[in-house]
Amino acid sequence: MASNPGRDGEPEETADRTADSRADRIVVSYPSDLSDWGRFQVEKPSFRAFLRKTREEARKGDQWEEFVGVGCCGNTLDVPLRVERVEGGTRVGDDTEIVYEVREACGLEGSWRVQSQGGPGRA
Repeated sequence: MASNPGRDGEPEETADRTADSRADRIVVSYPSDLSDWGRFQVEKPSFRAFLRKTREEARKGDQWEEFVGVGCCGNTLDVPLRVERVEGGTRVGDDTEIVYEVREACGLEGSWRVQSQGGPGRA
């Protein structure tokens, strides 16, 4: 079998073999400037279950823009999630463990400041 590098530098046969296998664990990151409320939302068991139900596959580098809720004043919070690592195959299943890491800030404006006078002044 050829050992040409596949995605992420893995040999192709390894990538082919795991493509249809279930992912044991997915490491997903969110930006460090995500508010405490936003972190609470994405780290809830129900949000992890939502990701398992709405994602068929996960690969390193995938980016998911996910709605996590509406604040008290009707402002929505969409969080840019990124898949950092996938252990096992790429298929997301009911038993796939989802864990989080914090990555560099990205200018996310999702806290009480968004709804206050001191928040961003965009129209």
